[in-house]
Amino acid sequence: MLLAIDIGNTDIVFGVNDDQQWIHQFRISSSFSQRSQDYEAQLRLLFLENSLKLSDIHQIIVSCVVPDLRAVIKDMSVTMFGIQPMMVGPEMYDKLNMEILSPYEIGTDLVCNATYAYYTYQQTCLVVDFGTALTFTVVSGEGKILGVSIAPGLKTAVKSLFSNTAQLPEVPLSMPESAIGTNTVHAIQAGILWGYVGMVKEMIYQIKLEVGQECKVLATGGLSSILTPLRSEFDEVDKTLTLNGLKIIASL
Repeated sequence: MLLAIDIGNTDIVFGVNDDQQWIHQFRISSSFSQRSQDYEAQLRLLFLENSLKLSDIHQIIVSCVVPDLRAVIKDMSVTMFGIQPMMVGPEMYDKLNMEILSPYEIGTDLVCNATYAYYTYQQTCLVVDFGTALTFTVVSGEGKILGVSIAPGLKTAVKSLFSNTAQLPEVPLSMPESAIGTNTVHAIQAGILWGYVGMVKEMIYQIKLEVGQECKVLATGGLSSILTPLRSEFDEVDKTLTLNGLKIIASL
């Protein structure tokens, strides 16, 4: 089985794939520790609780956008599974048969998203990733990453508002029916969530306008299902899209 590890700024997602589907997904906070032993202990417990054997894993692939955790998780993989993980990065982009824009700058998670979109649809695609950052990645039907747009993610926006104001509380990310708030919590939800609906719609419109051709729009990320008014804007919504990109890269 394949163990795909997506190291983001908020969480590390561990996906176990039996070549047919993702049979297990685990999340550990990216700020949990700076020691490989701590992640190993946590992952061993998760494997035990889900009746998984370490020997079930025969391949490991890692995407990492947190430089301090790159070596940590790599060491954990070698110690725990005895497997040298495949690390997604510029040194192996040639095997993707894609043209990677600014290979030493673009996040490996965005490359995974673009890889999934290209190999799945073989046409121009826009991938909207609702993570710590809200990202828009455009890849052509020929496999060229045309560019990326980045905005603060939903949680980042709420946290910033909460942290920089004296009387505004931190609120749950729940889509309100009305854009007019009737209390403080509703007001924040209305302003941020309906505001993000408008921003995402405008970004999709503008990107499609600039691309000038038919474009598939895909959504992923842990928060991709919250902005329900956007559902009709997407051709596909899949929280495992980045993991699917990792699986494709591991198979090339």
